[in-house]
Amino acid sequence: MSTIATVEELERLYGKPLLASTVKEVDRVTPHYRAFIEAAPFVALATAGPEGLDCSPRGDKRGFVRIHDERTLMMPDRRGNNRVDSLRNIVRDPRVGLLFMIPREGNTLRVNGRAHLSVDPDLLASFAVEEKAPRSVIVIAIDTLFFQCARAIVRSGLWKPEAAAGGARLPTAGEILASLSQGEVGGEAYDREWPERAAKTMW
Repeated sequence: MSTIATVEELERLYGKPLLASTVKEVDRVTPHYRAFIEAAPFVALATAGPEGLDCSPRGDKRGFVRIHDERTLMMPDRRGNNRVDSLRNIVRDPRVGLLFMIPREGNTLRVNGRAHLSVDPDLLASFAVEEKAPRSVIVIAIDTLFFQCARAIVRSGLWKPEAAAGGARLPTAGEILASLSQGEVGGEAYDREWPERAAKTMW
């Protein structure tokens, strides 16, 4: 199998990036990029730690990632499964990557930076929803920020209704859990009760 082993080989294969690919990269939130951040209800958060890499979905009401200033973002850590994979990584390695996505929008927004966790009571309270504050806030110092062109979204047909599962029946969470735990957790009851359980623990 032929593999690429050096950066020089990689650059010979792909050539130099066009100006449009480099001029869009900045180290701060510009007015144009502010519009993307404030409109996004979903972010993928990538982190790294001693055990390896992690990529975690983060979703909330539109604009849930707060622009503190042009070089700082803040994201509440809402209720989840308590694995805290991303948070554990951030405590030990501050490097993070974010990918902002907006429904029916082709372009995405990428942010690379360094993060820390804040548990300042006033800051937590400022992110409260339905009187429920997050347990921590991820504070991100921006290193680079740029938009990603829409080719991947267009190729995937992501926002087209017919793209949803392609007609295939996907296994439910309850089915997966029951299979992997030999029936200890999951099953039909898990799936049936999940909507009500989620509604009570959303924030």
